[in-house]
Amino acid sequence: MGPSCSQARKTLMTSPKTVLITGTSSGIGLAAAIGSARAGWTTIATMRDTGKADALLKAAAEAGVADRVQIKRLDVTDSAGITTCLDEVVAEHGRLDALVNNAGAAQVGTIEQSSVDDVRAAMEVNFFGVVAVTRAALPHLRASKGRLITVTSVGGVVGQPFNEAYCAAKFAVEGFMQSLAPVAATVDVDVTVVEPGAVASEFVANLNLDLPTLLAAAGPYSPALEAYLTRTRQSFGNAQTAAEAAAPIVDTLTAARPPFRIQTSQWARDFVAATLADLDGSAVQSLTGTWVR
Repeated sequence: MGPSCSQARKTLMTSPKTVLITGTSSGIGLAAAIGSARAGWTTIATMRDTGKADALLKAAAEAGVADRVQIKRLDVTDSAGITTCLDEVVAEHGRLDALVNNAGAAQVGTIEQSSVDDVRAAMEVNFFGVVAVTRAALPHLRASKGRLITVTSVGGVVGQPFNEAYCAAKFAVEGFMQSLAPVAATVDVDVTVVEPGAVASEFVANLNLDLPTLLAAAGPYSPALEAYLTRTRQSFGNAQTAAEAAAPIVDTLTAARPPFRIQTSQWARDFVAATLADLDGSAVQSLTGTWVR
């Protein structure tokens, strides 16, 4: 026989708050996991390949929070695995108070020279993965009156050259979460999207791009791609640290009234403001057009 309703409520009142974060092997996800554990949360740090957990384990030990960080395997494209992971978390900890959707993958290219399968793959990780984990977590977040936090990108507000598939997925996530937020609020679940700009992490390095080959294969788009890559390298030279980008995520976990949209830096705020105030789209087109000329 399962626990009674009163027993379940008692567990929620007395056990430490629990957050599950996806994509924690490096970058923002790793920093958010350490930050939430420092803030006293039981942190379920998930990643597709737990063989890449060494950096997180080392950081947790150095921060003195190893006892509050639990690593679990979670591939956001594996529906059965998502259900198993969430069920295990609630069985072991009695609750889920927050979900941080952070896992994602970049995809650089333009549609004439990318396949439709490339676009589908980017959507699968960056959009449908978020949808699947969110769907599985919502019953537990309703029970705890919890938080749903999703790391999108300034690329979820401003479409960027040679990031068509990635930005399409991030735009989709923003639309999904903006539509979900008022519905979730009726069952006492707060929804927030967090929009980083350039972050000094392994995200770009993990693309494993062979730039000379990429440029050689770009054909008529080669000059534009070279201009874009030059601009991108410069922007990442002045990037935020992963810890700086993760700090607003940790703050949102406990904020009394978290906003729907948060940027992680002044640069990001200024950048997305152009689109949010750009009714006909001309300002953004003028801005991003300079990136490829």
